[in-house]
Parts: sequence; structure tokens; C-alpha cells
Amino acid sequence: MTETIHDAVIVGAGFGGIGAAIQLRRLGHDDLVVLERESDLGGTWHVNRYPGLAVDIPSSTYSYSFEPNPYWSRLYAPGAELKAYATHVAEKYDVRRHMRFDTVVDGAVWDDGKHWTVNIAGGERLHARLLLTATGFLSQPAFPAIEGIDTFAGTVIHTTRWDDSIDLDGRRAAVIGTGATAVQLIPEIAPRLAELTVYQRTAIWVTPKGDRAIPQGVQKLYARVPLAQRAVRTIGSGILELIMVAGVLKYRRAKLLNRSVEKLALRHLARQVKDPETRRKLTPDYTFGCKRPTFSNTYFPTFNRANVHLETTPIARIEPDGIVTEDGTKTEIDTLVLATGFNLWDTNFPAFEVIGRGGKDLGKFWREQQFQAYEGVAVPGFPNFVSLNSPYSYSGLSYFTTIESQMKHLKRLLREVDRRGAATFEITERANAEFLDRMTDRLEDSVFVNGSCATSRSYYFNQHGMATLLRPTSTINAFREAGSFPLDDYSYA
Repeated sequence: MTETIHDAVIVGAGFGGIGAAIQLRRLGHDDLVVLERESDLGGTWHVNRYPGLAVDIPSSTYSYSFEPNPYWSRLYAPGAELKAYATHVAEKYDVRRHMRFDTVVDGAVWDDGKHWTVNIAGGERLHARLLLTATGFLSQPAFPAIEGIDTFAGTVIHTTRWDDSIDLDGRRAAVIGTGATAVQLIPEIAPRLAELTVYQRTAIWVTPKGDRAIPQGVQKLYARVPLAQRAVRTIGSGILELIMVAGVLKYRRAKLLNRSVEKLALRHLARQVKDPETRRKLTPDYTFGCKRPTFSNTYFPTFNRANVHLETTPIARIEPDGIVTEDGTKTEIDTLVLATGFNLWDTNFPAFEVIGRGGKDLGKFWREQQFQAYEGVAVPGFPNFVSLNSPYSYSGLSYFTTIESQMKHLKRLLREVDRRGAATFEITERANAEFLDRMTDRLEDSVFVNGSCATSRSYYFNQHGMATLLRPTSTINAFREAGSFPLDDYSYA
């Protein structure tokens, strides 16, 4: 029996996987299989359903440029609208029919027969000429390693598995974590709780959020005149670019810009929190940009409530009925909310075992030889492989900037493969090394090298202490290189 060899297997049905499937279909590759471990598409916007969930950058910039949505209800759209947008795009561009849900990938191996074998939990195997991983950066939940956490007798909720059936009214709850998720969640649940204790390990930089409802008249204008929404997107993208590229990636040359944003955030904190000691605890002790900042008008005022308590003493252990801090103080609770985010560097990169040519293990290679990927998509020793969530791939603050630059790279690469009549492509060691050297050199200007980041506990840094997640260039540079990288940087056969 002849085994079917598909054009491509894409792992992940979030926005990255949807974009990859759209681009492959545009290039004439229609025999696609998109594998998704969750029950539906949408990635993080399907998994996360906690109260207050919303995009944390303006909605106008958080969408595919070729498929603008004129009907966002707010400047910062709620999570349900992002999920609906993902469904709309997948159906409009006819990629949903390629998707298989509730399908867990155990690993993938490059076969000497010049194709990939993808192993699925349960024993099934798929074969494909191309393998694309679109498992996202925020796909593996992080659980805190706190003594006694398994003994807690009350209700435990992780924000990535929110349970709407749980009635929070009148409960005594604790939230562990004060990252971007907690900033959205805490103001929503605090009024419903009898008592809320927030356990903060690291304060977060929070700036004002210019959020408001988008009037229906404006939505109709965007629908009739797409150029109007495109102009808003351009302005929003420019502001984000200024913050990220100038204030963070070019920190050494733009310290004044970075410090001006810090002052804005500190004024925001001073205006919104009454108690001086609480303000002190909520003030970050690291440079703006070391850790992903966020926007909110409601997070800080929550700590003015009589039923909300901020605890910064480290947790010693969790007992069946409460949390004990290192100073011996015990807070009795009946509900534990884990807003502890995602594990990028231990259980991701890659999210499953990938074995390339000659038995090369991608996870071991990255950890032993430094995290690296040419233009954020390709790794030497892994033919016909495109990693869409890679070191040095994240460009700008909107994930869609990354997605679309990678779609552009994929288009240029696969057209050259077809022109040559080749069966395989692989990035050369030389090109990969040159790109890595260039990215490493450019990081020397960044806040990660020149700022005070030691206490930030930022997921930007891997376990080696290197900030290899973000591409340290402008988004303009990322797009330009995606459409003009030297074709001979790859070898073809």
C-alpha cells in the first residue's frame, strides 16, 4: 500500500498556522493537514477565556493586513472577537477544511526518503514534504513549583483553563502572578470576591490604556472606506514601532524615550493608587522594556479596594486551606487562581520533538548550541522545515507583523524551490551563522544588554540569560529581508 505524502503538515491552528495555510494555498499547495491539539482553531484566543480577556495592543494593528476587520467593537477588542475573527478568516480563505482538532503531535522525523513523518498520539503517522510548526510562543502553560500546591483542598483555576461554571461571588481568593493576564483579570474578579490577595513576585510596567467603544458609524466608515482603517492601522503601528524599536531595541541611543515612557507609567501609578506603600510595591525596579509592559486603566485602582491586598513577601508553601509566606504569615483562602503565564523556554522551542537530518534533535541543538534560526524561520540540518515560532522571529509588538513577514519569506523561498524543480531546501550553515552574528551584534544596542533587567524575570530571556525571542530590527527591515534575502542562502536538491 502506497503511503500518502501530503504537500505540508502544519502544527498549530492559531493565527500563525492559519496564515501559513493561506500562503501555501496561494502558492498552489492544497494537500495540507493542519493539526491542532485543542478542540477548535484560534490558538491562545481559543484557550484563554478568563474574565477581562482582550488584546493588549490596538485592534487595528492586531489583524492580517490583507483581511482587515472593520467591526471591532473597541479599540482593544475583547478576546471573543479575536476568536470570531480567526474563525472568519479560516473559513473565508478555505483553510478550515484542512484542520484536524483534538490531535496531539508527539514528534516529527525527517525521513531519508525526503519527507517528514509526523507521529500523532495514539500511533497514527502522517507524511509530508514540508513541515511547518506554528505552535505559538504562548502555548505551554507554566505552573508554579511551590511546596504544597498539590495539597490545596479548595478550587484551583489556571487562567488558560478558565471555568465559567465556578461562582466566584463571596469567595476568599488568591491570585499568583501579576503579568499581562493578571492585569486584565484582577479588576474583573475583585468586586465579586469577599477577599482577594494578589501575590506579586515582579511588578509590571503599566501605562494608560486609550480604550473606548468604536461607534457603529466609524465601523461602517471602515467597511465602506478601507483606506480610513488602514490609516489608523499605520498610525497605531508607528506608535508601537517607536516604543519597541526605539525605546527597547535601540535603548542605548534612545534612553530619553525609554525614560519618558517610564515617567508616564509612574505618573499613571501615582494618580491611581492612594497608599504610598502600595505604590512602592507596584513600582518596577527594572528598566521599562526588559519585560513585556501592558496597558490598563483599571488594574491599579483595584488596589484601593478594601477587600484587595497586595502581598510581595515570597510564598513559602501552600497548605490545604491557605498560603504561607516566608515571614510566617498565613492567608486562608478557598480559591487559588494561577495567572502564572506560559513556559517558553523549557517546554517550548520546540513544543514537541523534531528530529532532522542525521538524527539532529532541534531542542538539544538550540539548548546546547544557542537558540538560533535564520530570519526566524529556518535551521540548518532541518530540510523542508519552517519554524514559525523561533528565536529572533518576533518582530514588533503585533504578532501579525511576525506572521506576515514569515508568509512573505515562505512565498519567496517556495517559488525558488519550484523554479529550480527541487524537492528539498535547507538553510546553509554559512547563512545561518551570518544571521546569528548580525542579530547578536544588534542586541548590543538593546535594553536587554544596556538596561537594568536582572530583576525583571522576563520571558524575553532564555535559560542562558540571552534575549533571543525578539528580532532586534525594525519591522520594515523584517519585511524587506523577507522579500529580498539571498536565495543562495539556501541549498536545494
